[in-house]
Amino acid sequence: MKTKTKNKEHLFSITKKDFEIQTFKCTGPGGQKVNKTNSGVRIKHKDSGAVSESRTARTQFQNKKLAFKRLTNSPIFKLWIQKKAFEVTEGPKKIKEQVDKMMHEDNLLIETKDGGKWKNMK
Repeated sequence: MKTKTKNKEHLFSITKKDFEIQTFKCTGPGGQKVNKTNSGVRIKHKDSGAVSESRTARTQFQNKKLAFKRLTNSPIFKLWIQKKAFEVTEGPKKIKEQVDKMMHEDNLLIETKDGGKWKNMK
């Protein structure tokens, strides 16, 4: 879904529904409070499979911010963003065209083994 906002074109959006957020008890700064409250946060982006976790801060809110920041900076998530943007802008047809072009016989080197030696089929 493409939408325009003041000279910017949004290719797609990601909402809270796209993430699985888990909280857990952890140890660290804060003494007994962290042992009693769910201040640790683990976030998983369902589509890309990227996972991030934070348990360094005292509060769940701070850990959530850190976990989201780590997730958005992860190579897996960045690759998913690039792939998604390409799919939206170029579409599956463009991907199929590129694969067909790469698999064209002029771009392939086909060899067979004949008497222990490799020979080019062209």
